[in-house]
Amino acid sequence: MKYILLIGDGMGDVPVPALNNQTPLEAAATPAMDRLAQSSEMLLVRTVPEGYPPGSDVANLSLMGYEPERYYTGRAPLEAASLGVELAPEDIAFRCNLVHVEQPGDGRLIMVDYSSGHITTEESRQLIAALQAECGNDLLALHPGVSYRHLLVYRGVVPAGFATVPPHDHSDQDVAGYYQAYQQVEAFGPLLARAQEILADHPVNRERARQGKRTANCIWLWGEGKRPAMETLEQRFGIRGGLISAVDLLKGIGVLGGLEVIDVPGATGYLDTNYEGKAQAALKVLERDDFVLVHVEAPDETGHQGLAREKVQAVADFDSRIVAPIVEEMERRGEPFRLVVTMDHYTPIHRRTHEDWPVPMFIYDSRGVAAPSGSTYTEANVLAAVQENGLELPSGAAFFRRFVEQEQA
Repeated sequence: MKYILLIGDGMGDVPVPALNNQTPLEAAATPAMDRLAQSSEMLLVRTVPEGYPPGSDVANLSLMGYEPERYYTGRAPLEAASLGVELAPEDIAFRCNLVHVEQPGDGRLIMVDYSSGHITTEESRQLIAALQAECGNDLLALHPGVSYRHLLVYRGVVPAGFATVPPHDHSDQDVAGYYQAYQQVEAFGPLLARAQEILADHPVNRERARQGKRTANCIWLWGEGKRPAMETLEQRFGIRGGLISAVDLLKGIGVLGGLEVIDVPGATGYLDTNYEGKAQAALKVLERDDFVLVHVEAPDETGHQGLAREKVQAVADFDSRIVAPIVEEMERRGEPFRLVVTMDHYTPIHRRTHEDWPVPMFIYDSRGVAAPSGSTYTEANVLAAVQENGLELPSGAAFFRRFVEQEQA
């Protein structure tokens, strides 16, 4: 049996006025998902336990069968695993975004763009290298990642109660209070001030400004945590396989879960990602192993940006360029397989941030299921199906056991 987990990050939404009061999932052309969904069992799954932040870190850990209550220490340590950054027991890893902020002059600091205009990896790595050269020391080390997503490792202590916030949760909002809170950590004040100076004068930013693009004029630290301890999926469920994503967070979960992490050239985490390369990489994994996870970030990114039409495009591309080719090839091969299409969390366009609502999904089995839904895949249709079949699961761990046919594990 082959097991295929396809995640459209942040794909869920609520009716959008600009889409004739449809959700992006309802508005998008999704023939592949709809065909499968009609022959599948539909279910709702709580991927974010009560009291936990509804981020992709918690939600995707959950979707891979790991209880956040047991395994979650923070987002950044997962990304460190992806980057091959070894954390000592006392190290604290922080996600380090390159962001664009504006200061109106009245004491406010406005988070204009959490991604610095989706700065390229090549550009951002030059900026991170310059910051490390000027600011790196025995306490602080910066490590480059992908696009605007990078890592800071702090070899010190933080005051009790110190906490950070994700920049994408505060788009177009005043974040001066959060920024000032960094002063609680003695090493961070000088780092942030010096970073602004270096970024303001860097050739990469000068060229981006000349081209009319958003500059990366500030760093934003968040998602802090220490190294987690995790068993592999093979140890827990007896399955081996691979993970395909453009996002270091997902790759880190894959590393810690003992999966082969496949780097696909041109995978960007946005609308221009290499969908075809991802699908082909997934099919290659399934030639030798029994599990693959494919993660697509674009629906989440467009949700954070409040872009309705672009989110519809992201969902349609997920369907036609990930779901369809994988299913068609698996059907051609004739091997039995179970396939899940889901989101990790909702990212409603009107909110531009995550919600912790139970996520709608379906499980397709090429051998057939006992009670096919007969419905296309939308948020409303799954809710209606679950009201009849009662398949609302309390955790991602419960879902994963059901998915890999180990409900009593």
